[in-house]
Amino acid sequence: MCDELARQIYRLAGDDIDLFVKGYDFICDIQTREEIYFRRHNQYRLKTAADAIREVYSNRDYMQNYMRGLLMTQVFWSNHTASMGFFLDEMLARNAADYSLLEIGPGHGLLFSRAAADPRAGSLLGWDLSPASIAESQEALHRLGIERPFQLEVRDLFDSGYSGPGFDAIVFSEVLEHLEQPERALAEIRNLMRPHARLYINVPINSPAPDHLFLLRSPEEAVSFVQQRGFEIERTGFFPATNYSLEAARRHALTVSVCIIAVKPDE
Repeated sequence: MCDELARQIYRLAGDDIDLFVKGYDFICDIQTREEIYFRRHNQYRLKTAADAIREVYSNRDYMQNYMRGLLMTQVFWSNHTASMGFFLDEMLARNAADYSLLEIGPGHGLLFSRAAADPRAGSLLGWDLSPASIAESQEALHRLGIERPFQLEVRDLFDSGYSGPGFDAIVFSEVLEHLEQPERALAEIRNLMRPHARLYINVPINSPAPDHLFLLRSPEEAVSFVQQRGFEIERTGFFPATNYSLEAARRHALTVSVCIIAVKPDE
């Protein structure tokens, strides 16, 4: 799986691979700074989406380096790699045949491309509120050689205007921690799901980053947060930051990628 991830990343980077390596150096530096703040103050540095827009999202060069570095972490950080394995083995492989899938925030396209490669997948749709992000996702999927039909649309989860049929599967990976209103996001997602549909969430706990707002402090808190929004928990995976045991991560409040597969029950 790591070899395949590396091939995909190399395909995405193309002739700019050296810039992606520099992006990884960049992200390690800024993550260290955020970690120092987190250790000193026991909270994330930014508090609002407006803060993140001002300091991160509106800075094109910053965002470009940041996103390049994040892509490299898919093979350099074991919690990110393990999360991908969980997604493949516990989410995609267990979906019913001919499933309809929506990914909210497809980003670099690695998860979306794996669904596109699944012969049992039916319709595939991706949403992002940013036209620039949708354009980048479109280009990434082209570079990854995705030939089967799919759709990418500019839509805001909080104001989607969607009136089509519910989805069988929804992917919401590494988005929840960026939100000021995570409760509302899950309520909106629940309304988009058919009964017994499955939702894949990947949310990091104790994970300071320049654009993380929603702080969860334990895997159990993350699972409970989803459960309290009206979902049944099907399965979970807890993957600590590289080279740490889960016990050590709990003891020292270190980053853990919490992967949750939740199901919408009958109304």
